[in-house]
Amino acid sequence: MTRSSPAPVRVVAVPPEPEPADLTALPDPIAVEPLQTLPAATATATTATTASTATAATTSAITTTATTAATTTDVRGRRHRPRPRDLLALLRPGQWVKNLAVVPLALLDTHPWGAAAFLRTGWAVLGFTLASALVYVVNDLADRERDRLHPVKRHRPIASGRVSTLAAVVLTGALALALTGWAVAGPAWQWWPTALYLALSLAYSQGLKHVPLVDAFIVATGFVLRLVQGALLIGTRMSEWLALCVFSLCLMLALGKRRHEMTAAGRAHRPALRGYTLAFLDHLVVLVAVLTAVSYVLYLRDDASLAAGASLVTLLSAPCAVFGLARYLQLLLVEEGGGNPVHVLFRDRATLVNAALWAVLVALALLLPQASA
Repeated sequence: MTRSSPAPVRVVAVPPEPEPADLTALPDPIAVEPLQTLPAATATATTATTASTATAATTSAITTTATTAATTTDVRGRRHRPRPRDLLALLRPGQWVKNLAVVPLALLDTHPWGAAAFLRTGWAVLGFTLASALVYVVNDLADRERDRLHPVKRHRPIASGRVSTLAAVVLTGALALALTGWAVAGPAWQWWPTALYLALSLAYSQGLKHVPLVDAFIVATGFVLRLVQGALLIGTRMSEWLALCVFSLCLMLALGKRRHEMTAAGRAHRPALRGYTLAFLDHLVVLVAVLTAVSYVLYLRDDASLAAGASLVTLLSAPCAVFGLARYLQLLLVEEGGGNPVHVLFRDRATLVNAALWAVLVALALLLPQASA
């Protein structure tokens, strides 16, 4: 009895010693374990269920995507010809207004105006429309891989895949045949400005477009050749000041377009942009804008066929020209526009109102001699 009583005392005395240690160490695990262990099992089951559901959804999505891709492939395989509107978009009809704006400038030095002059002007517009459309298709064929890197140009018909390479080549041949027929049907040897334009454009597509400054100068030269073609077919002398004004104006627009491309998409899509900086382009654009204004005023003073009493009208038209240049610089440098010069010049309200006023003043200055006679 005496020996057995201390044993229980040891048994009772031993458990209390671990208890304080356990009670001190267990509060954190006890508080965490029920929150971790039980929900962990639940979370495991939930995760397993979610994973199986996600796997099923992914499998279904992959199946649907494969089916859609197969259907798209089947549709593309069945459709042997691109849609007519995609072919028309490849010709860029929105850019044809450039020919309507430049070629008829040769009529400024033609007096009196007659039906023959207008018909020959229309013939020149048709020739350069065919030539420029041919150049657009060739450029899009050559730049299709690079255009896919551009945020806007990747939607072009060839770059987006809506028009196949074979269809674009066939369209190029058709345009070349139509342009050859235009040259043969017109006056002999008066198509050389269009031929020179095509040669410059081909050199541009083959590598000159990657040379800084040269690329913009070739684009501006193409517009001067439009003016020369109109003057040749009309049979009038082309003013040197007017040619310089057209060249500097178009050079300003080309440089402005490159500035917008650099700010919008960087330099990756156009290698020539590596030779430009924003500050350099800003200086060039302003310099060429000044040259445009000066050459326009000199054309009005020396070469324009105006009436003797039209000096006041001429004086009033000069501020309109300067305002148009200033408005374009504002759109380019302040509002970060200028990506598409045609849209900038023909969709801006201030520019349209100013151009209408300028056209009325110039028309008065040109028509006064005929009215006085």
